[in-house]
Amino acid sequence: MKAYELLFIVAPTIDDDTRAAVMKRIETTIAAANGTIDNVDPWGKRKLAYEINDLTDGDYTLIDFHADPQSIAELDRVLRITDAVVRHMIVNRPDRDE
Repeated sequence: MKAYELLFIVAPTIDDDTRAAVMKRIETTIAAANGTIDNVDPWGKRKLAYEINDLTDGDYTLIDFHADPQSIAELDRVLRITDAVVRHMIVNRPDRDE
């Protein structure tokens, strides 16, 4: 399994239940592909570098996880169709591979 980082941004106006549902969906997608989540680091509300969909702030969350490379496309697809997620980025971390 390879190590990855996922950083995603949701609107700061989103309620806690919706934010928890997004996290649950990400956890389920990773677990369905036999991946493991190592660390979840909620960064909180931060100013965006540029305006996205009339938003100037975003609520950031960083997730470190291990997964098979074939499962990353499915995780990317799930994040793209999730309306609450404004932006996301998945990065391979070869320095943390098992």
